[in-house]
Amino acid sequence: MIPTEDASARKREIEEKLKQEQETLSFIRENLEKSDQLTKGMVSILSSFESRLMQLENSIIPVHKQTENLQRLQENVDKTLSCMDHVISYYHVAKDTDRIIREGPTGRLDEYLACIAKIQKAVEYFQDNNPDSPELNTVKARFEKGKELLEAEFRSLLTRYSKPVPPILILDTISVDEDMELQEEVVLEHLPEAVLQDIICISGWLVEYGRNQDFMNVYYQIRSSQLDRSIKGLKEHFRKNSASSGILYSPAVQTKRKDTPTKKVPKRPGHDHDLRVKHPSDALNEKHGAAAGKDDVLDIEIDSYIHCISAFVKLAQSEYALLTEIIPEHHQKKTFDSLIQEALNNLMLEGDNIVFAARRAIERRDYSAILTIFPILRHLKMNKSEFDSTLQGTAASTKNKMPTLINSMEMIGAKALEEFADSIKNDPDKEYNMPKDGTVHELTSNAILFLQQLLDFHETAGAMLASQVLGDTYNIPLDPRETSSASSYTSDFNKRLLSTYICKVLGNLQLNLLSKSKVYEDSALSAIFLHNNYNYILKSLEKSELIQLVTVTQKRAENSYRELIEQQIDMYQRSWLKVTEHLADRNMPVLQPGAKLKDKERQVIKDKFKGFNDGLEELCKTQKGWAIPDKDQRDFIRQQQRRVVSDAYRSFLQRCANISFTKNPEKYHKYRPEEVEEMIEKLFDTSA
Repeated sequence: MIPTEDASARKREIEEKLKQEQETLSFIRENLEKSDQLTKGMVSILSSFESRLMQLENSIIPVHKQTENLQRLQENVDKTLSCMDHVISYYHVAKDTDRIIREGPTGRLDEYLACIAKIQKAVEYFQDNNPDSPELNTVKARFEKGKELLEAEFRSLLTRYSKPVPPILILDTISVDEDMELQEEVVLEHLPEAVLQDIICISGWLVEYGRNQDFMNVYYQIRSSQLDRSIKGLKEHFRKNSASSGILYSPAVQTKRKDTPTKKVPKRPGHDHDLRVKHPSDALNEKHGAAAGKDDVLDIEIDSYIHCISAFVKLAQSEYALLTEIIPEHHQKKTFDSLIQEALNNLMLEGDNIVFAARRAIERRDYSAILTIFPILRHLKMNKSEFDSTLQGTAASTKNKMPTLINSMEMIGAKALEEFADSIKNDPDKEYNMPKDGTVHELTSNAILFLQQLLDFHETAGAMLASQVLGDTYNIPLDPRETSSASSYTSDFNKRLLSTYICKVLGNLQLNLLSKSKVYEDSALSAIFLHNNYNYILKSLEKSELIQLVTVTQKRAENSYRELIEQQIDMYQRSWLKVTEHLADRNMPVLQPGAKLKDKERQVIKDKFKGFNDGLEELCKTQKGWAIPDKDQRDFIRQQQRRVVSDAYRSFLQRCANISFTKNPEKYHKYRPEEVEEMIEKLFDTSA
């Protein structure tokens, strides 16, 4: 049971808490009432504000919309005014550009092209918006005028600044110095850089806006003329300077001269005068109007033509490089083809003239004219690959011009070689044309000289023969790989073919000489004639590389000629038998010691002396006028003959020493052995 005091205290405590809670509750209620009042006041204010905003919005929105409309109208007005200004400007283009168009683009190309652009836009505007307006015709006419002046400026710049390339510069460009491992390439500048850029700019405009390709014709015509003039200038340079000063090449870089035939004419063996053999230049004397024998004239022409071929290749390459900067890509090949035609045609025509002149000379049996073909043909073949590369993309007719010329030269060359071999065989045996002294015949020296000059172009000659498939003519076994086409012939085959040809010429020459030798009534002179010619042929072969070519197919060629020479020496020595036979023991009387000769026996000895003396005098007188040009051979034959005759004569004198066969021995014993030897020593000496 809880005590009473504690319960009272607990009750008071509870009552106090209850009172506090009631006070707190009363405070809260009061605050809630105030909050409700404030809320109602705020709601009232917000409701009033919302009402006012709605009223403001209803007032502002119409004003805003009206303002937007006004701004849009303002913008439309501005745009309209701008368009009007732009349109009006088209009507003033003709007037604004009149002065610049009239004065032309010279010196102010950029400004001029800007004016042309304005005119072009005006044309486009009137075509789209007012095609019937007179202004369209005006600006069209102004545009066409501007285009014409641009075309004229294009022509003017090209004409004014396109100059022929100086010959010295061309020679520097085509020169090759084998002693220099590295050479600085010579660059041809056809147009000044500033002018070139203007021309490029004009051509670009004409292609893009002018819709005109006529300027390409203008371009190739002007540049074609300059290309042709450059080559003609080089030719004139050779003509003016070569003959007088001998300067054929640029002083900057010397070109090795490999393409001209040798001009050295050997002296006729045993004579002081030159052997007059036709030089290749004689074949073209009709063409050049030169007097016979002026070999340098043709050498200059050959050099000139060869260098013009090389010059054409270099200049054409340079022209193509220039053309690619100016002419649109899809027109470049055609324009280049047209550009080179005049110069190329002139070169080919000159080549055809050379072939024609050679053909006429061959018809006159002047086969040395073929030597004019060889250096040119060799040069054409050496440069054919570069020539073909330069003409790549041109018309087939253009690319075929050089092969056609090469083929013509090969055909006429092969024909000349074959006819020359036949002419050697069929040269008539004219008595008045035979050397009276039995020396080398002109036919021999001409044939050897021709072969020696042919040797300078042995590769070209071999290929020439091979190209005409002459293997069957010479019965040369062909390798199947070598018969497929002319281009497939190997170098060895060409060498064998040329060797066989040379052997054929030498064989024909030998047959002809044998026939000619029969013209001589004296068999000894005939032997001397054959000896001299065979010896000349052998020595000429040995002194040149001809012997190396001959031995390709004739291994015993040298020995064969030596045997022929020995045979003719033997034939000649037989002529002395009619002298030495008088010194033989035949019919010589047999004498006993102390016996006296009979009249008949004395007469036999007298006849022997007389026969020997007369024969010796006759032979020495006759043979002293004969000639053996080769000193070694001359000395050898004299020595042999001197020994044979002297030994026989001494033996005969010894047998007759103690025989009294006449009262006047000096009448018969006219010569001492030493005198006989001296007489023989003077044989073949026209100066004695």
